Amino acid sequence: MHVTQANDGIKIAYRSFGEGPEVVFLVHGWMVSGAVHDDLLEHLERDGLRIIVPDLRGAGQSDKPEEGYSIKRYADDVLSIADAEGIKSFTVVGHSMGGQIAQWLAAHHADRVNGVVLLCPVPASGAPLPPEAIGLFSSAGGNRDAQRTILGLACKELAPASLERLLDDGARTLPAAVRLSFDVWRTGGFSDVLGQIKAPLLVVGTDDPFLPPAALKGEIVSKVRGARFAYLPGPGHYVQVERPRETAALLQAFLAAHRP
Repeated sequence: MHVTQANDGIKIAYRSFGEGPEVVFLVHGWMVSGAVHDDLLEHLERDGLRIIVPDLRGAGQSDKPEEGYSIKRYADDVLSIADAEGIKSFTVVGHSMGGQIAQWLAAHHADRVNGVVLLCPVPASGAPLPPEAIGLFSSAGGNRDAQRTILGLACKELAPASLERLLDDGARTLPAAVRLSFDVWRTGGFSDVLGQIKAPLLVVGTDDPFLPPAALKGEIVSKVRGARFAYLPGPGHYVQVERPRETAALLQAFLAAHRP
């Protein structure tokens, strides 16, 4: 595990795999850490790749401040890792809220982003939820039962052992980070900049009950020139955990087609 310091003094932990010339960031989403990508890493062919897996602030082994959570702040933390490692440009893979972060990076830092892969991403416009879901999600920090309910609603093919592993990971995320970042990704509010994305972009959608293909196509694919959509039927929101082999194959094909 490596550690760097963000420009506000917060320490950001991350893992690095491989020494290849092509750099790929795997950015996790809400409530969990970079460990959510472990199954995906097992199935990725790493030849020629350098893979960076951050723990966003508030999660995993990074510092856990009581405030300071925003999509821009998360994006800046990713860039702080790239700068510390001397990485000038990279492909960013984002899951869920991490997909929002990836959209922000690609729109605001086009000179740094070579490609974008979004796994069941929250659109830049946010994710409208019914009132009962808002109450459940906003109070999920430090609440294993609430997180179990959320994962049960969001996932279609999650193995029991994988569920417990996600819950163990979620227990290490600061409750304030869960609450504050939920308000951030739920409201979004920056879809107007998606037209600035120039890098090749692939959205991977599933039978996710919260973010169905039609929503992803309408809110992301249609707004980014040349964006492509891949539908993987069966799994729910945590596609890289529910179907790691197929997710790895989609990512590998994207990387092969868009080598910088």
